[in-house]
Amino acid sequence: MKRESRSITFSMPSEMADKVDETAKQEGCTRSELLRKALLDYIEEHKWRQLVEYRERRARAMGIEPKDVESLVEEYRAEVASAKGRETLAGSLGSQPSGASAS
Repeated sequence: MKRESRSITFSMPSEMADKVDETAKQEGCTRSELLRKALLDYIEEHKWRQLVEYRERRARAMGIEPKDVESLVEEYRAEVASAKGRETLAGSLGSQPSGASAS
């Protein structure tokens, strides 16, 4: 399968271009590879920031303050652990040989 690429031309200060070339050499990659990776990292970081901002807006709308987060996380983890414990118990009871009883 042929990789589809598009060339995009942009300018940057000479000093920055020198740093790009130096970093690419240190990383053992081409300038294009380095810039692709940097842009992908930026895009992922941008998506993460959007998610954090959304979470913060929702929390404010629900009246959740930063001081409440730790206790809510602990409460959630306890609920998950309890549910897993029930699943494990139900699974072990269901896997006993016939005629065996749970004690």
